[in-house]
Amino acid sequence: MKNSARNRRDNQASNTEQRTLRLAEFVRQNLFRFVIDHGMKALDTVLEEDRTRLCGPVRTRGGSDDPVRWGRARGRLVMGGRRVAVERPRVRQNGAEVPLPSWEEFADEDPLNERTVEQMVLGVSTRGYERSVEELPDELDPHGASHSAASRRFVQMTQKSLDEWLERDLSRLRIVVVMIDGIEVGEHTVLVALGIDETGIKHPLGLCLGVTENAVVCGELLNKLVCRGLDPQQPYLFVIDGGKGLRRAIKDVFGKRSVVQRCQEHKRRNVLSYLPKRLQPSVSKMLRDAYGSTSEAVAKKRLLQLVAHLTDEHPDAASSLREGLEETLTLKDMKLPPGLERTLSTTNPIENLNGGIRRVTRNVKRWRDGNMVKRWVATSVLEAARGFRRLRGFQGMPTLVAALRRGAEQITRVDGEEKAA
Repeated sequence: MKNSARNRRDNQASNTEQRTLRLAEFVRQNLFRFVIDHGMKALDTVLEEDRTRLCGPVRTRGGSDDPVRWGRARGRLVMGGRRVAVERPRVRQNGAEVPLPSWEEFADEDPLNERTVEQMVLGVSTRGYERSVEELPDELDPHGASHSAASRRFVQMTQKSLDEWLERDLSRLRIVVVMIDGIEVGEHTVLVALGIDETGIKHPLGLCLGVTENAVVCGELLNKLVCRGLDPQQPYLFVIDGGKGLRRAIKDVFGKRSVVQRCQEHKRRNVLSYLPKRLQPSVSKMLRDAYGSTSEAVAKKRLLQLVAHLTDEHPDAASSLREGLEETLTLKDMKLPPGLERTLSTTNPIENLNGGIRRVTRNVKRWRDGNMVKRWVATSVLEAARGFRRLRGFQGMPTLVAALRRGAEQITRVDGEEKAA
């Protein structure tokens, strides 16, 4: 008897488990359709509640000026990365349509636009956009996921983002460091400016089409930053790759108060490019050792010794190292923490940003014009900014701010003495 009862219980448990598994499989296979059907019913309930609040219950007789029910009409809402057809309740008052608050909220197309931009940033082409979104029932009449529709939305949204970004006020950011670098996109060169504030937070500042050796283009970029709130009377640290046109533009726009740090990594690569492979490891080590010196005097002495060593057999390498040598050592005597000095001695932070631009734009096969380049670069930069971290070594930023201010005060004092004389 005990065994028989135990077997019945086991069979009942097994049957219950099997029914549960079958139900779970059914739900899994039909969950998407289930959610859509019940979601549409819930939407209809919300819209009818809006109409009831405006017109009262069904068959309520109001005055001649009161809102009245006016049947239903076909409308469009965003769902699953496209638009779908929805029957919406209508209300009229004194011959004019009265909008339902819930419909106004649900009809906002921003989620669809944002979805399109996000898909493009993740590498989905406009031609592949329709395949990347969820399939919806035919009775919802889904549309708006075609190549042309996705392309129009992407152009509209990225142009809006570009315009808003390039007009953003910079006066409240308390920028201390400005990094500028160029990146090749199609047949265009784009100058990108990255700012770092007093707390080490990075801010994309702007961009301009041009070349780094062109002082006019570089000056245009800097002047636009000034017009948007970057104070030319404040001292800044500019970290650049060494382009002569950019260096001249910084001096013209920001004067002597701002200082320039030439990227040590760019300088190392430039010098090594003039040397045979057998000498590159040893010279690279000598450069790293010199840049790792504890003072500007020691670093400069080591670099000049290397220049003398290279002059006879490799004069081009020596000339490359000699050019702008002192500006590769700008930070040496500011007494910055080692971590912050290493970070600001190169353009690595903005080169990481440029890497994000290359990743986002790699699938574009044809660049129609410069404005398309600017839109895609701006989209890439703003996407990268979402994942920005504080500058490595940011704890030492107050030391940098104090050093820049001391330098600016000294320049002001010297200029005052010269005028008095």
